Amino acid sequence: MTTLELSTFIRDQARLLGFDACGFARAEPLSEQVQLLMQTWLKEGLQGEMSYMERNLDKRLDPRLLVEGCKSLVVVALNYFPSKTQFSTAPKVARFAYGLDYHPIIRTKLSRLMNKMREQGLQVNGRAFSDSAPIMERYWAMKAGLGWLGKNQNLILPGSGSYFLLGELLIDLELDYSAPMKSCCGSCTKCLEACPTKAIDGHCLDARRCLSYLTIEKKGSFSEQETKMVGENDWIFGCDICQEVCPWNRFSKSNSLVELQPTEHFLQLDETKFRKLNATSFHTYFSGTCLERTGLDGLHRNLATKQKSRQPF
Repeated sequence: MTTLELSTFIRDQARLLGFDACGFARAEPLSEQVQLLMQTWLKEGLQGEMSYMERNLDKRLDPRLLVEGCKSLVVVALNYFPSKTQFSTAPKVARFAYGLDYHPIIRTKLSRLMNKMREQGLQVNGRAFSDSAPIMERYWAMKAGLGWLGKNQNLILPGSGSYFLLGELLIDLELDYSAPMKSCCGSCTKCLEACPTKAIDGHCLDARRCLSYLTIEKKGSFSEQETKMVGENDWIFGCDICQEVCPWNRFSKSNSLVELQPTEHFLQLDETKFRKLNATSFHTYFSGTCLERTGLDGLHRNLATKQKSRQPF
């Protein structure tokens, strides 16, 4: 196959496997500008307690160090926008966590994609990733032409929105590389205005103020300020506010992947039922889902902030 024929084959197979978008980027170090932004972000401590962001920084800045002989990144996007939503009065869970944990789902599909290449007689080696390695996923998705980085720091796909999960296949073959896409956010600042904790400024994310970070990544007890930030809002696992107000998400369509669909048990959980969860019922409802990352104790901690006095911060 020529590189163009191979790229067309990979893109076609990715669609057949259920991915909504697929693009290709040359494996090379991040641009100097992005490297500087990343290093400054870490130096200023905007990653909060996510110490893993500082580990393997050399690999995060150059994906070729992750896979020997890596020449290309195959970047895919998978729609997770649900067909059903929670009760309007229920403590809110981010939409990406409605179904089963997406990480193994995407990695399995990517492994199948590589097997499809091998079935064509291609000698290809590589590894599949989905938020499971020091890879700047949204940067490479931009480089691969899937979309642009919105002011809320989410990847936005033209005509589709931002409710997408990302995955990467790092392989040792040359491909027909896609062209990066320019931002189409224009002068819109709806996401910046809607963020209740002012965690985004249009250029970077201060994780320490982000409700997703606080309710998922933050370990242990909240400080007084963190308690107020979480308690003033309805979210107990993640946050979709900056996506909900994004005009591009008016194009969002429900995904059809069975594994990502919310169960009726989950959809029936109101605040009372969330508070009554114990180890057994939590396992029943959330085993194999992203909510295991926070765990029962973390979920109860997040819920407890709703009982605190609500004062401006």
